[in-house]
Amino acid sequence: MKAHTRETQATMTPEKSLQYLTEGNQRFQDNLKAHRNLLEQVNDTSTGQFPFATILSCIDSRVSAELVFDQGLGDVFSIRIAGNFVNQDILGSMEFGCKLAGTKLVVVLGHTSCGAIKGACDNAKLGNLTAMLNKIKPAVNSVLEPKDASLRTSANLDFVDNVSAQNVALTIARIRNESDVLSEMEQNGEIMIIGAMYNINDGAVTFLK
Repeated sequence: MKAHTRETQATMTPEKSLQYLTEGNQRFQDNLKAHRNLLEQVNDTSTGQFPFATILSCIDSRVSAELVFDQGLGDVFSIRIAGNFVNQDILGSMEFGCKLAGTKLVVVLGHTSCGAIKGACDNAKLGNLTAMLNKIKPAVNSVLEPKDASLRTSANLDFVDNVSAQNVALTIARIRNESDVLSEMEQNGEIMIIGAMYNINDGAVTFLK
């Protein structure tokens, strides 16, 4: 499989981009890989890059977007931060990826058993981590069940995963509310903004429509 060129990128639509990621994740689950000559891709991308998707994911070592979607060099912009939330810098990176570099799809990828989500659920305190986890607290607070405080901790993995999915939804809402550039592109059909959850137990990505 060759690296994307300006010409192949131009043929990508938001829907086709989503299909590429869906098919890539299925290959990953089946323990298959598209055939790529990575050194050839290094050479092919040395004078430019033409990715089709921008993916915001967690820093978790088990959730590498390029691996779980079976993508090669030059295929996706990968933005990683614990808890996969957005700030001004990340929004600016997304705007660059879509408006200037031509990606057609923005994916916010959460995952099960997320350590950052667990920390927010447990109200963890540690240096700069404290302020970072505060950015995830709105997702914790917006998951209303269970009401019993003893069940609203990292020990309850169902609660953790529900918070993770809610965090994805709130992050997408922030992208649309805080980036006029991306919101306008989505409204014009130039890009799609979509959430997804990666299951660390079986490698499956579920897109949240």
